[in-house]
Amino acid sequence: MDLESNGFLSFADHDLAVNLASVKYRTRKGFLNNFTSLHMMVVTVRCNQKCEYCQVSCEGEDALQYDMSVDTSRKIVDFIFNSPSNNIKIEFQGGEPLLNWNVIQAVVEYAKVKNLVAKKELSIVICTNLTLMTPEKLAYIKLENIQISTSLDGPASVHDHNRKLRTSNSSYGAFVEKLQNCSDLGVPVSALMTTTRRSLKKFPQIVDEYMSKGFEGIFFRPLNPYGFAHERIEEIGYSPNEFVQAYRSGLDYIIEQNKAGRYFVEYYAQLLLTRILTSYPTGFVDLQSPAGTGISGVIYDYNGDVYPSDEGRMLSRMGDYYFRLGNVCQDKYVDVFNGDKLKRIVTDSCIETTPSCGWCAYQVYCGVDPVRNYLETGDVVGFRPGSFFCEMHLALFDMLFDMIAKADPNDLDVFWSWVIPKKANKDA
Repeated sequence: MDLESNGFLSFADHDLAVNLASVKYRTRKGFLNNFTSLHMMVVTVRCNQKCEYCQVSCEGEDALQYDMSVDTSRKIVDFIFNSPSNNIKIEFQGGEPLLNWNVIQAVVEYAKVKNLVAKKELSIVICTNLTLMTPEKLAYIKLENIQISTSLDGPASVHDHNRKLRTSNSSYGAFVEKLQNCSDLGVPVSALMTTTRRSLKKFPQIVDEYMSKGFEGIFFRPLNPYGFAHERIEEIGYSPNEFVQAYRSGLDYIIEQNKAGRYFVEYYAQLLLTRILTSYPTGFVDLQSPAGTGISGVIYDYNGDVYPSDEGRMLSRMGDYYFRLGNVCQDKYVDVFNGDKLKRIVTDSCIETTPSCGWCAYQVYCGVDPVRNYLETGDVVGFRPGSFFCEMHLALFDMLFDMIAKADPNDLDVFWSWVIPKKANKDA
């Protein structure tokens, strides 16, 4: 009966079973209806930090030639508003975006003027290390309802080791001061951590650090092997098994915190559980098929070059321009987003037809990372078994399915509280 009710078997009304399965499949592929919503802008490659794992090989603060111009930024905004999506998110990235503040202001003002006609749901995010935040910039951010995304790798011993200022001062001390300024002014901040070898044994302590700073969740993110991280992978990297062991220690700790009454989410488990327990799509491009590169999100480099993902842009900083789709100063929107290169990337990133993935038991829950495939194998499709991405996800899916099968009701309550938004829980 359970197999029939969950669509694995059909004994009577086969048409109904097929229609129900079709609805679930269309729902899971619903992200395809919102092309392209996330638009990332690299307003500068300069940065006041030089992090151990910097994926974009950032430049020093005096390298002004790596700043986006106001003219280029306006051409990018024109591109953005050609998107058919009703939901547009503009995300400022770097380097450190606050080093090119006048372009940020120019984009915000120009985008809002264009949106008076376009009438889209427009949101704006600044990804910043916070250390250069001033009261004036923070007041502007609050006034314009801009969201802040930042990086916190853990307590001071971890954060300062991973995320070094180019001066001798503590990046952690400056971060905490500016984070408090945001809190005092009522500006919400989300944070992201990156796992290095130094982090592996400290996931519970990192969770405590996030909780102490008022965050309601954490994303245990592995290294992206681009830029400085690629150059130093032997020193700061680790195996998929080492990462998954550390991940399990952090996840178990978070579950116990929830069972003790403290709501706190591990966001990657939330994404995977949403795919396992529901038919709803997630906005995470690495878990989409075809991959979300270009069709869910796109990134514009400081010089106007267009890439289907941040990883594609990172690869260009390493000297490989394979994923460059065009340039906003030279090409038309339709030639970039309806061009042969993007079509080929999308076609080659369907997990249902990817060799070895097509018959994997976890195929329906997983996704494709064409840039990572290209980096590791020299081919967009690649042969994924044995790759870090594949081994990590196989282990994570094994772990989560085992936890679901063995979980007591309290553990399952924690999982469902992450999958169902908190507002839905309150309204129930």
